[in-house]
Amino acid sequence: MIPDTLADLGVTFLGSRMKRLADRLQADAAATLQAMDLPIQPAQQPFLAVLRRQGPQTVGGVAQHLRLSQPTATRAIQALIEQGLIDVSREGRDQRQKLLSLSADGEALMDRLERDLWPKVEAAAVSLCGGRHAALLKEIAMIEAELDRRSLVDRVMTPDMAIRDFSDDLAQAFHDINAAWISQMFTLEENDVTLLENPRALILDKGGAVLFAQTPDLGVVGTCAIMKMKDGWFELTKMGVLEAARGRKVGEFLLAAALQRAKAMGVADRLYLLTNRKCGPAIHLYEKLGFQHDAEVMALFGSRYERCDVAMRYRA
Repeated sequence: MIPDTLADLGVTFLGSRMKRLADRLQADAAATLQAMDLPIQPAQQPFLAVLRRQGPQTVGGVAQHLRLSQPTATRAIQALIEQGLIDVSREGRDQRQKLLSLSADGEALMDRLERDLWPKVEAAAVSLCGGRHAALLKEIAMIEAELDRRSLVDRVMTPDMAIRDFSDDLAQAFHDINAAWISQMFTLEENDVTLLENPRALILDKGGAVLFAQTPDLGVVGTCAIMKMKDGWFELTKMGVLEAARGRKVGEFLLAAALQRAKAMGVADRLYLLTNRKCGPAIHLYEKLGFQHDAEVMALFGSRYERCDVAMRYRA
């Protein structure tokens, strides 16, 4: 027997496996419709079912009921209109909205489907599932709910991350992650070296915080610090991400966690950061999460680093 490579690949190719199964079921459904002389395709039936059960709908309404994109719904509905199974009107208060309803032919077809076909299909599907159809549908609903909560692309590109607080065994990671990215783009300055070599004394012991992002596969992949400065100001500083973890949105995860920590510390309204125009993506991220360019911060603290030509303050 020829090996089933797709089956052997397991859950990694879950989507392809499910599509293969769906294609087989749809092909059998199409053959059944043809044998019973029912003038419709399998994938068109749910659109008629929405109008039958819910009454007249807009295209957007039909799309929402089926959890489909509006362009996908529009294409399918247009074909049903051309087949004479759906009528279009502009009744109601908003004459710009097209209202869809079953035509007389559509109603007659639904009568046949509900009477002659769907009960047989249901019985066949129950048999196919060995009586476990309820459990199968429950599992499918669970997968759909999980995708609504967090997309597959997000799960692939941004694996689950956790925040860790500073401990002495992480001091080297704090140093190495920051030294690597600073050296790659700029030159390590005296302030950098002093701070990276003494995070507990210069940050933790003075009322600040150091956070780390950790993933299951790579371990600690990023870090940042909240450091107490003069006159009640706090600097968000030394935010770096391992090169091996780039593209996983570690920076955004860390920044959001740091802002949450700053709020818990009661210092978010006096939080600032210093950076350089070369760090365009980082600046965009800072702006996205509520930082604004600030001349006062630049005047007070910008001279701390030779590379600093951008100063921002958290304003959200």
